Amino acid sequence: MLQAHSLLWHYLWLAPDVLQVGLAVFVFRRGLHKLFPAFFTYLIYEALETFVLYAMDVLPSVSAQVYWRVFWAGLIVGGLIKFAVIGELLRRLLQSWPVLARTGTRFLMAAGGALTLLAVFAAVHTTPGSRSLLVAHGMVLTQSLYAVQCGLILFLFVFAAYFKVDWDRVAFGIAIGFAIVFCQHLASWAVLAGISLPNKGVILTFLNMGTYHLCVLIWCYYLLVPHKSAITSAVALPENNLAAWNRELERLLQQ
Repeated sequence: MLQAHSLLWHYLWLAPDVLQVGLAVFVFRRGLHKLFPAFFTYLIYEALETFVLYAMDVLPSVSAQVYWRVFWAGLIVGGLIKFAVIGELLRRLLQSWPVLARTGTRFLMAAGGALTLLAVFAAVHTTPGSRSLLVAHGMVLTQSLYAVQCGLILFLFVFAAYFKVDWDRVAFGIAIGFAIVFCQHLASWAVLAGISLPNKGVILTFLNMGTYHLCVLIWCYYLLVPHKSAITSAVALPENNLAAWNRELERLLQQ
């Protein structure tokens, strides 16, 4: 069953992105693309990228070199879009403090672009070992981007917990899905790297594809299933450091 190009392999490769297309249609019809434009872009881009790579994989006329070059380009563009999604989640998390939200999002986007360039630089200068040059560089680039993205998404959860900031339901669902994918990818890679197993790469691929399928199902739940919010009386929230930082940052920007 756990074999490359088996029925399960094809299903796990295509099914999440078919769901993403449907989810993107729902997001657009509900007007959520205006609140989460980066996530909406990611849904469409990731699905198109997967369909292109899948077609290139099954077509015998496409060489491995061409496939990995397209994979490289798609990985870089997709990484930048993921950084934009994380910045979007930060903006939603800080929506009660608009100045902090704008400044934090811009800083995160700039940092994401710089870290993507560093990841590309690290991948280009890595030693290929027993793999071909493009494959080895692609693996290093993948791990570098996932490591940075994992750290940023976990920072959002720690930040929200420390300052007791409530998540928006949709933003929380998006963040949970990405957090599971990023953490699983890095953890499984680290564990399997030290274990000698036959077809280790195929097992890792199945784990990654299965986890991403779970991620898309989580997004479907948080975006499609209506949430019944409890009716509570309006109570003034205590002021925290974020309110003070927002005021001071606004004052500095106006000078």
